Amino acid sequence: MKGPGMSHVIHICESCARAGQPPEGREFAEALRRALEADDGLCGVEVRGAECMNICDDPVSLALRAPGKPAYLFSGIRPQEDLDDVLELLRLYCHAGPKGITDARPAGRLRFCLVGRVPA
Repeated sequence: MKGPGMSHVIHICESCARAGQPPEGREFAEALRRALEADDGLCGVEVRGAECMNICDDPVSLALRAPGKPAYLFSGIRPQEDLDDVLELLRLYCHAGPKGITDARPAGRLRFCLVGRVPA
């Protein structure tokens, strides 16, 4: 991914799954990597898989982290539906200052999937 710093990271849980379904996180992470490579408008974002994020009841979970910014934890991500909203969330996060995202409405449904915010 192009961009200054390459310091923004999105962690995607690869182990949690809906009842009777296979985990979707690994495939979602790959789809997100492909989308990020095609989007020069985003800052440097590294996509990392996570073994478990302890939100197993509401898959798929993801977390956003960057130095000097709040960290965010989301659950209930729907890989088949939410890729565009995750890309928009990443745009908001990349352009956010040290206080974090101030208006999450452009991220669509994901603003209702926020589980927690950890101050920088």
